[in-house]
Amino acid sequence: MVRILFVCHGNICRSPMAEFVMKDLILQSGLSKDVFINSAATTREAIGGDVHPGTREVLRAHGVPFTKRQARQITREEYSAYDMIVAMDAENLRDLSYMTGGDPDKKVRLLLAFAGEDRDVADPWYTGDFEATFRDVRLGCTAILNELQKRRRS
Repeated sequence: MVRILFVCHGNICRSPMAEFVMKDLILQSGLSKDVFINSAATTREAIGGDVHPGTREVLRAHGVPFTKRQARQITREEYSAYDMIVAMDAENLRDLSYMTGGDPDKKVRLLLAFAGEDRDVADPWYTGDFEATFRDVRLGCTAILNELQKRRRS
C-alpha cells in the first residue's frame, strides 16, 4: 500500500482539495485498495476547522466527492507512516523540513514537481481563486496517479 499525505498551511483549502481530488482519481483508476490518502497542516491555525467553503464549492462544481473533516497538524511521528508527503508550496517545504528532521528519506516534494513544474500551488485563502488552485491540484494529482500506475506496471 502506498500512503500519501498532502500538506498545506492550514489544511482547509489546498491540502484537503488535493486529498479529495486524489481520492477521486484513485477510485476512478481502480487503485483504491492500493493507496491511502490523507491531508494535514504545517500550522495549528485552523485546527478543527472544516474544509473551506470555496474548496467545497470548486470540488462540487467539478463533481469531486468530499466529506466533512477537521483540519489537523502533521506530527513528526507521521513522517515514517507515509511514502509520499506532498507540499503545496515552498513555505510548506521549509516547515516540513524542520518538522521531519530534514526529510532524511527524501519523501517530501512539491505537488507540481510531479508534473515537471517548479512552482507553488497558489493559496486561494489569499488569492480567492479556487478555480486556479483546482487546476494546479488536478494537474499535480494526475501526475502522481500516472507515477503510481507506472510503478504498478513495473
